Amino acid sequence: MTLHPVLIAGAWRPARATGAFSAYNPALGEKLPGEYPTSDWTDCDAALDAATAAAALLRTLPPEPRALFLEAFARRIEARRDELVEMAHLETGLARKPRLADVELPRTTGQLRQGAAAARDGSWALPTIDSKLNIRSFFAPIGPVWVFGPNNFPFAFNSAAGGDFVAAVAAGNPVIAKANSSHPGTTRLLAEEAKAAVDEAGLPPATVQLIYRTSHADGERLVSDPRTGATGYTGSRSAGLKLKAAADAAGKPIYLELSAVNPVVILPGALAERRAALVDEFVASSLMGTGQFCTNPSLVLLIAGEATEQFVAGVRARFDAAEPSPLLSSAVARALAASVETLQAAGARLVTGGSAVATAGYRFCNTLLRASGAEFLRTPARLQTEAFGNAALFVVAGDAGELAAVLQQLEGSLTGGFYTDTRGSDDALYQQLEPLLRPRVGRLLNDKMPTGVAVSPAMNHGGPYPSTGHPGFTAVGIPAALRRFAMLQCFDQVRAGRLPELLRDQPPNEQVFRLVDGEWRRGPLHGA
Repeated sequence: MTLHPVLIAGAWRPARATGAFSAYNPALGEKLPGEYPTSDWTDCDAALDAATAAAALLRTLPPEPRALFLEAFARRIEARRDELVEMAHLETGLARKPRLADVELPRTTGQLRQGAAAARDGSWALPTIDSKLNIRSFFAPIGPVWVFGPNNFPFAFNSAAGGDFVAAVAAGNPVIAKANSSHPGTTRLLAEEAKAAVDEAGLPPATVQLIYRTSHADGERLVSDPRTGATGYTGSRSAGLKLKAAADAAGKPIYLELSAVNPVVILPGALAERRAALVDEFVASSLMGTGQFCTNPSLVLLIAGEATEQFVAGVRARFDAAEPSPLLSSAVARALAASVETLQAAGARLVTGGSAVATAGYRFCNTLLRASGAEFLRTPARLQTEAFGNAALFVVAGDAGELAAVLQQLEGSLTGGFYTDTRGSDDALYQQLEPLLRPRVGRLLNDKMPTGVAVSPAMNHGGPYPSTGHPGFTAVGIPAALRRFAMLQCFDQVRAGRLPELLRDQPPNEQVFRLVDGEWRRGPLHGA
């Protein structure tokens, strides 16, 4: 048995393996060529040693080599575009076009280039100077970062190329990528280009390393290891919370994206004004990517009435007519079936779907469930079970007061939003309900489905627990995303020649913004 090698300390070498696994084509349910190792602790230990040495070297380098690396990596991904798209399609079942080639891959290279710009500029580090007391501070690299990538974004959230990877490297840290088992081949191809870009930019060889899989025990051990600076994790709530417990016990930062139902409130005036258009918007968002988005609108809140019944009927008809697309893996299909069963056991009634599709590959019928507001209020926790996939729950409240009570029982989500009448008939109700939803979501939307996540400096792709492990951080949006992988360092009366460049009287470039004596400005200190 020949296993693909791991990337450790700048070299592709055989893993110290305790086992092996293969990826599967989810559209056909067939095993793909190639076997990948499950590494034992020896590989993790070696990667941490190499990353620790790399972190020390990175701290001595100016930001330009990091920026050159990120730009070179983006170019290399584009040059290998066709091969990457084909591999990701085979491993995930996601469409080559437009999803992978025209949407996700350009988003990935765009993130890399945004990270390069942020690294060069330096403003992300919030350099702050009190010239009277000669106290200066900024955010500095935290050390080796583990990145655990999810199954649903093989490029944009990949552990060896995605948003967490970009943020960690742009902030000045080496990354140890832990591949997702659903797309190890895609991650291997990306890591090959990352290594070449590291060499091209002259960064320490261990700036990027790759391990495919570890045991659960070693996963908990590595996030809590003294050499680990921080961890970025996107995945299931159960696995993420185990890693968090281990990291918290050791005092190590870990940034988790776990689960979200992303409530969408559709008020009566909106249904009266444009019900058919709302059916179209919801179905397109709900079934996009077979519902396998962390921002999927899987909980819809309505007020009882004839227009609501017509809306439910319209969604059902569209769900029944749409051909179910492949789910990402057999594990996702099993988890979706289990979640639908949990929702039914908690009182939700099946409107349509609810079972696997009897065909090749991993497919589940487009599924719609329904509960009343009173039923939701009896078991709110269980009726917020995340059904990751092409399933949604409609909760129909008896009146506005019951809808307000439902909102007050919601867990934290990445997103949440309202659809209202553009002519103003819902305005008073919106003003009553919005304060109840606002603190429960990271991103509030109006008259828009939540599925798309713009890579914008203003974006918050985070939110209250259980959507993430901490409500104060975002996984998308540069420069804010970089500060997850940094520590605040203060310099009190430190001699001028010993200060980091960003904190010296003369800044390293003319673009960086610094907070000098309470004023954000560019350029040197007065008299420099």
